[in-house]
Amino acid sequence: MSKLSKRMKKATSLVEADKLYSLEEALSILKQYGVDAATKFNETVDIAIRLGVDPKHSDQIVRGIVPMPHGLGKKVRVLVFTDSARIKEAEGAGADIVGDEALIEEVKAGRLDFDVCIATPGIMPKVGVLGKVLGPKGLMPNPKLGTVTENIEEGVKTFKAGQVEYKVEKAGLVHAGVGKLNFSLNDLKDNILALYNAVLGAKPSGAKGVYMRKMYISSTMGPAIPIDLKAMLS
Repeated sequence: MSKLSKRMKKATSLVEADKLYSLEEALSILKQYGVDAATKFNETVDIAIRLGVDPKHSDQIVRGIVPMPHGLGKKVRVLVFTDSARIKEAEGAGADIVGDEALIEEVKAGRLDFDVCIATPGIMPKVGVLGKVLGPKGLMPNPKLGTVTENIEEGVKTFKAGQVEYKVEKAGLVHAGVGKLNFSLNDLKDNILALYNAVLGAKPSGAKGVYMRKMYISSTMGPAIPIDLKAMLS
């Protein structure tokens, strides 16, 4: 039997059929599985929430961005587009890549060595030409997501601290990483609750019936564990 099949068999054996788990129970299972499986890397903890929405309708879109109280456990490379007069300000704020029109041309040519793209409002008309490059990758600056801002320092520090951008996908699913498996149980719980409450608060006007349908927690190599949503509300 291959290592993969043994690992998966072990993973599924930890989760009882038809049982819903509390956050604490689910996270404890994932942590124990990580120890037993002895994976050679620090796994990401993921959340999947199935919503009672149809994203094909514009009044049922769920989208937003939420800071993680305890970060995401990874280095976030931030690029800032701004006017030449504010380049030093952006560098001083800790941005990894900073520039004006010349940097726009670099990105247009294929430079994508960053995780977040911030722009000041004054340069956005010029950044618009990057829509076809940045849009499909979810990197296009957007004022609704806090990536178009006059406050460069706050923007850079906020994104470097760790934020989750969430958006409902097909079948009404919101999926996001919320931290690393080596985080403490309480830190993971805080991050999960931050995302859960953000999605709950983003219920669109067009949503009918039950909004929060199902929720699962998993790790990169671990099992998907169904969560008791009633316990989340208590």
